[in-house]
Amino acid sequence: MERTSNKQPKLNVRKGDTVKVVSGDSKGAQGRVLEVFVKERRVLVEGVNMVTKHTKPNAKNTQGGIVKQEAPIHISNIMVVDGKGNATRVGRRLEDGKLVRYSKKSGEVIK
Repeated sequence: MERTSNKQPKLNVRKGDTVKVVSGDSKGAQGRVLEVFVKERRVLVEGVNMVTKHTKPNAKNTQGGIVKQEAPIHISNIMVVDGKGNATRVGRRLEDGKLVRYSKKSGEVIK
């Protein structure tokens, strides 16, 4: 569903959230979200979807070589983990005049 006022899609994941991978090569892995790419609907998760990158020698890295790093994973392949450690869907509700995210499974607020 496309938003009318703001054309960027609304995602349920934020930087710093703990997420669990529910499908793909890294299925079952958990990690912290390092970066969210809103337009591509992808997230960078710590320790998940590791790829090898071949780097040329440069001023910063004089040796060059092979580096292992995280690659972005599609938003549909992850679920947010609540305080109890369960993968859950995310809802929004008003509490004290502020919109907060909450776990659909346990009902508790996601910080």
